[in-house]
Amino acid sequence: MSKKFGIANILALVVLSSLVYFYPHYKDKGNPASPSAGQESVILDAFENRRSGIPVEITASVSRLLADDTQAPRHQRFIVQLAVGHSLLIAHNIDLAPRVTDLGKGDTVEIKGIYEWNHQGGVVHWTHHDPAGNQPGGWIRHKDKRYQ
Repeated sequence: MSKKFGIANILALVVLSSLVYFYPHYKDKGNPASPSAGQESVILDAFENRRSGIPVEITASVSRLLADDTQAPRHQRFIVQLAVGHSLLIAHNIDLAPRVTDLGKGDTVEIKGIYEWNHQGGVVHWTHHDPAGNQPGGWIRHKDKRYQ
């Protein structure tokens, strides 16, 4: 009986040790279900170090819809939450790009833009083409449609 108990403990220890060793390596490389995991760490680092002007490409969940910013340039605004729990404001210029239609709380969006630091977690803007052609354009993808 004690021999079986000992083998079970050894097997459990091997499994636990493997998880402890491999999980951080797997997490750092990004989960295939979360392709923006590497970008999330970039955003967290930028937030902690108060850095701005950082190109990002993320996948996130819409946590809150906000009223549009109606002063020119007008922006569609909403809050997203990253898989790591960090929240960001998305400011999508609707004078330069189409409004993201049928957007709802809980929807998944893919976003390419520029991160700017603020006390609330940061904002991602430039989610549209650059009309002057000075920098690569951004976009928002929602329900297989790209808004740029």
